[in-house]
Amino acid sequence: MRIGLLHPGAMGAAVGACFTACGHTVSWVSDIRSQATQARAARAGLLPCMDLAELTHNAELIVSVCPPHAAIEVAQDIAATGYHGRYLEANAIAPSKLRAVDALLSEHQIHLIDGCIIGGPVWPSETLDRQTTLHLSGTGADEIAALLAGSPLKTAVLSDQTGDASALKMVFAAFSKGSAALTAEILNVAEQYGVREPLSEALGQQITAQWHRSLAGTASKAWRFKGEMQEIAETFEAVGAEAGFHQAAAAVYQKLSVHKDWETQPELNSLLASLANGKSPKPN
Repeated sequence: MRIGLLHPGAMGAAVGACFTACGHTVSWVSDIRSQATQARAARAGLLPCMDLAELTHNAELIVSVCPPHAAIEVAQDIAATGYHGRYLEANAIAPSKLRAVDALLSEHQIHLIDGCIIGGPVWPSETLDRQTTLHLSGTGADEIAALLAGSPLKTAVLSDQTGDASALKMVFAAFSKGSAALTAEILNVAEQYGVREPLSEALGQQITAQWHRSLAGTASKAWRFKGEMQEIAETFEAVGAEAGFHQAAAAVYQKLSVHKDWETQPELNSLLASLANGKSPKPN
């Protein structure tokens, strides 16, 4: 199958590699992209295109894997090319935003399949002990799942209702990334009160080390997680649940976003200073 991928970030490139490993032709728009993105695309075996018009020409499926804030704009750009085909919306967005994307695409005779990815990037060339699954919902979800048969990217069809996959992503990330933001802010507050060392003793070495690894790991992706927390807050609010938990988590990730895509792991003190937001490390 001829597939257009938007865009080969850390996760998108791995998804593209899984499609190419299954014998599909995957293209991407290479114009004005960073060297890191170019390298990921080359590793994944993606074919370069100059623009979206070239990408969508003869494409049978468009796969969107982008930061949540860009999901609607990306869909609008694809619709403007005159593309008519299937569109896998695999971004971490609220079901309400998914419905908006679906309505936009439907006006242009583009069929949306809802998707969400739970787990880290998996590459066909790697043998990692990692379970990553593309959850799918909506009409045609079975066909998308079949395209990845035998791939390290597992698939699971939830239902024929669009929105189910996005809802699953929201509640899963509400725990996984929401709890990481909570532990980061606990470390921040403990540091500012001067009780981080006693807290570490109370938690134990294993949990303390886990919290530190989580803080460092999420810091590099905090710029994306901020938007995801906002999508989760919207998801909660839509059913009358409390949105404040994840609005606060978005603020935590905003402070950590200065460490975007770090290559050398920041020192713990540097991460805590970002969370303290310039305040004194210990109140008077």
